[in-house]
Amino acid sequence: MRASVVIRSKDEADRLRLTLTSLACQSERPEVVVVNDGSSDHTRSVLAEMHGALDLIAIHHERSVGRSAAANAGAAEASGDIIVFLDGDTLAAPDMVQRHVQEHSRQEGLIVRGETWHLRCTRLFLDPEAGTPKPGEEAKVARMTEAERAKSIVTRAQIRNAFETVDSRAQAGIYPGFGPRRLYELEMEALRTQPDCSVLWAAASGSNQSLARTAFIDSGGFHPELTINEHRELALRLCEQGLRMAGCAGRTYHMIHRSGWRDPLQERDWEDIFYRAHPLPEVELLPLLWESLSDTDMIPASSRIRTLRDLEKAAALCRGLGNRQAVRKAHMHYTSNVNEGVGA
Repeated sequence: MRASVVIRSKDEADRLRLTLTSLACQSERPEVVVVNDGSSDHTRSVLAEMHGALDLIAIHHERSVGRSAAANAGAAEASGDIIVFLDGDTLAAPDMVQRHVQEHSRQEGLIVRGETWHLRCTRLFLDPEAGTPKPGEEAKVARMTEAERAKSIVTRAQIRNAFETVDSRAQAGIYPGFGPRRLYELEMEALRTQPDCSVLWAAASGSNQSLARTAFIDSGGFHPELTINEHRELALRLCEQGLRMAGCAGRTYHMIHRSGWRDPLQERDWEDIFYRAHPLPEVELLPLLWESLSDTDMIPASSRIRTLRDLEKAAALCRGLGNRQAVRKAHMHYTSNVNEGVGA
């Protein structure tokens, strides 16, 4: 069984160089397909530079087509039995590909998510290897001591010869913060211990996730209108067709480059598109799970959804209701009544 790693990348050339270096060091070497989605930086030269180190296919879009369409274009050119999706600012542990291949070799029909960690130390840098500051962060980088800078940079030599020095600086979750870490922990716990949970698709990841190439192509790939949560929509669609979610220990490391994170509670254009495709109560209640992990006081304690099992149970109680507003209203009403001893 052979793997193809599909990467969508835009204007992150120096991080992409490190990502590709990590893939060149895999214990099981994959085919690598990179979709340069309308980059205006030196991504083309990085790809040309890395051709000799990898079995590399480069696809260049003059204009960006977005995350979903870019990933679909990459998958169309892949030839592996399985596709592992990865972002261009994400390092792969040396055994990441091997772990995915092993999981698929044990059983067919899986969507496999690996462990998604992050490197907060790279946030200030345009180039994490050279320590070049991002625009606007020059003063902060200038104030760093040599020791602080040395602890923050990520080099190709470290990736090739001392990957443990990268791993030792990483933290669980795709982004920093309590909410992303708690979400990561509950998602991975469910993947490890609750294979019968009907909403495991909600534990899907946009990076470090794999499935059979034929299953992806036959499904039509990622929803073309989604630029966030496209991975969860695909996982739901495939789980409805009989595929199953599973976890594996293959780890990746997101090289942070922004303050905050792509918060689906702030970028909410995805909700109408997702619900139109899947008018299910679990889809409408999914943001309530994320809200429940935050420090908001807008949700009563009795109405919080704190695990995927909680989401599954809450959705079962709201089955058959006609629209999104009715689902959330019914959940809040029911949980409020239970808390007050009505219908308990």
